[in-house]
Amino acid sequence: MNRQSTLPSAREQARRTLLLIGAPAAARLIVDVHGALFDGDLSVAALAGLLRDEEREFAAGVPAAYRICPALLPDLTAARGQITLSTWPVTGRIASPATDELAAVVRIAEFIAMRETAGPAAAALLRRLAENVPGGTEAYAVQNPAALADAARTALAGVAVTPLPDGTAHRWDGLEERQRLFGVPGLPHQRGRR
Repeated sequence: MNRQSTLPSAREQARRTLLLIGAPAAARLIVDVHGALFDGDLSVAALAGLLRDEEREFAAGVPAAYRICPALLPDLTAARGQITLSTWPVTGRIASPATDELAAVVRIAEFIAMRETAGPAAAALLRRLAENVPGGTEAYAVQNPAALADAARTALAGVAVTPLPDGTAHRWDGLEERQRLFGVPGLPHQRGRR
């Protein structure tokens, strides 16, 4: 007996979840959001394998409409453990943990608020997310996703946005496509030098 899966691929599951989150995100958050809100079998191990495959396929010249790739640090090196979509602009691909998590909570809570019912997995996800939002636990105490979104939005408004370092955009324009997707190689740490 042959079984065919009707589930989307891990790549498509990751893409759909990243589009919902809307900011660079940790693999664990992507898996948790996907598990709570979508059908599928996305795991952290699958995401790690997917990142390796994306880089390998790029090296082999396999064209793709989008790639799942690492987020970037302000110096355009890869941000370990943070994932983004290749189609996002450079400003959307640079990890900023202080704002990325709050922006993600706003989008996730609003998405859940639009649904008629939030299942137990979605409610558990919101409870966990509320713990990282100032005033979020109180806002979500009544299990109102819209209140959590408002608390996260308020907290986000109070976070100072750090501008990109001077020259980042110019440096980005000069990068090869591979470096834009997977980050520029970092400089090795040299021991004994001060």
